[in-house]
Amino acid sequence: MTSSTVDTVHAWITAVNAGDADAAVVVTSPDVAIVGPRGTARGHAVLRAWLAHAGATFATRAVYVHGDCVVVAQHGVWRDAETGAVKGEADVATRFRVEAGRVAEMERYGDLPAALAAAGLSEADAAGDGGS
Repeated sequence: MTSSTVDTVHAWITAVNAGDADAAVVVTSPDVAIVGPRGTARGHAVLRAWLAHAGATFATRAVYVHGDCVVVAQHGVWRDAETGAVKGEADVATRFRVEAGRVAEMERYGDLPAALAAAGLSEADAAGDGGS
């Protein structure tokens, strides 16, 4: 495990939780791949647009890492951007790929086993909760 890889992911999560698009962009590759159920979108503009309307915060439950792949088990809460009212919450897992100290790819999964499988990781790659 490289602590810088995990540190990059934690910095990204911290920025997202704060709704700080500028801080998120600093630790995100300009050509970041954001993979979702409707396909893959790329770039800082997509990230900024998502942050502007998602109202999402994520509490880290556990971190798994091997090489440039990190999977974070999280409890996510989504709020209305205008009112702050909770729109939904769920336990999710996010798969990150980090290159050159920046998040180069991220994809959210509905459960941890699916995210670990997609990243080629297992429970043996657990790094703890990482303090986030």
